[in-house]
Amino acid sequence: MRKVLVLNGPNLNLLGTREPEIYGHDTLADIEARLIKQGQTLGLEVECRQSNHEGVLVDWLHEARGRVHAVLLNAGAYTHTSIALLDAIKATELKVIEVHLSDPETREAFRHLSYVGMAAVDCVKGLGAKSYEVALERAAAL
Repeated sequence: MRKVLVLNGPNLNLLGTREPEIYGHDTLADIEARLIKQGQTLGLEVECRQSNHEGVLVDWLHEARGRVHAVLLNAGAYTHTSIALLDAIKATELKVIEVHLSDPETREAFRHLSYVGMAAVDCVKGLGAKSYEVALERAAAL
């Protein structure tokens, strides 16, 4: 069975209560449960992790090298600031799909730049929690 790693960055552990008008009412646990179930239907093993720490996300990308089919990455604010994540994606040569609940391009100007997107193979944004499900379908098709 092919494995997909779902990585979530800072503040995503607060989903469901954090600015629900932007991010929705689903908790991260709700999203992860749906992805695991969807993965079974698609023949994928889905592993989900979340960290508020940039270096931990980098370490997890390094660990995934050579052992996963694809990575779904919602790097949160690190999307717009982390050259370290960009370098890790490039160095590991992982197939990373960038995921966003909202559409960063319709928000503040500082959110328009995506370092993650510079190395990702695809991006799904602006669909709320459904963004993850669409990204998992795309990962299965890679």
